Amino acid sequence: MKAFYCNYFGATAGPVYLNPVKQFQSVFLSFDTGARIELMKMPGIPESANDPYKQFSGLVHLAISVRSVHAVDEMADRLIADGFELLDGPRMTGDGYYECVILDPENNRIEITV
Repeated sequence: MKAFYCNYFGATAGPVYLNPVKQFQSVFLSFDTGARIELMKMPGIPESANDPYKQFSGLVHLAISVRSVHAVDEMADRLIADGFELLDGPRMTGDGYYECVILDPENNRIEITV
């Protein structure tokens, strides 16, 4: 996951935090806009039971702006060429956003938008 967000979205990874007692690991990924994502893992946490092809309650997707229509198109093409699944778009949405939606390596919906 760290490599995915660093490679495709230019995130910078901070140091890995490890709690050996709980076998918990995390790393913060920082973006040039100031946004951050914390990736966490720990043995015993079950895989998500949510179907990535359906909507559900709770956090449904993460939106990342790549700042231009051309960049959305390029990102969609690059991700498809690299074997990632495109769920929607690129397209103009009814509320005026240009976007595409892909699944990341853990089947999280990522909305790539202007």
